Order: sequence, then C-alpha cells, then structure tokens
Amino acid sequence: MNPTTRRIFIARSLAGGCAAAGLGLATPARAAAHVEETDETAVALGYHHDTQLTDAKKYPNHTAQQRCAECAFWQGSATDAWAGCAMFGRKQVAATGWCSAFSKKPG
Repeated sequence: MNPTTRRIFIARSLAGGCAAAGLGLATPARAAAHVEETDETAVALGYHHDTQLTDAKKYPNHTAQQRCAECAFWQGSATDAWAGCAMFGRKQVAATGWCSAFSKKPG
C-alpha cells in the first residue's frame, strides 16, 4: 500500500467513524444487567432483591440487617442502589438484597 492510499484510507475511516457516531450508530455503553431472582445462580444462592423476603426456615442464619450493600462481595459504594457482586459475575444485585453467600464486610 503506498503512502497516499494509506492516508486516504485513514482519513475515510475516521470520517466514517465520526459520521456513525453522529447518527447514533455507534454502540452506546450499556449498564450491567440486574440479576433476576429466577436466574439459576440466584435460585441456588437464595437471592432476593429484598432481604425481608428471605425464607427464615430455609436460611436460619439470615438476619434482616444483612443486606448486599453490607456484604464483602458488594462491589459498589454505600450509596449505590445496584452494584456488582463477585457471586453473580457481570450482573448487578440490589443493595437491599441478600443471598446465602453473605459475608459481613470486615471492619
């Protein structure tokens, strides 16, 4: 490829990318999906979006004060309504949720 052709190719590529972005054709950043209570992992861990809905007979060690936002696996800040969790891969859990993997944050 000679230098003139290369320059033309780069210029056209840049122009095409700018045009696609201007027309909304560029792929937007997407927020991570929320975990559904019916997801296989959620069912296996007894996850609920609301800690109050946890089955006390099935999970006798659960307390109402245990929430995802208080768990060591929580990957968000204290003010986030939803954030990542090490137990659920790329999906987000509710701050008010709970699952059987709950582990109190140290400190």
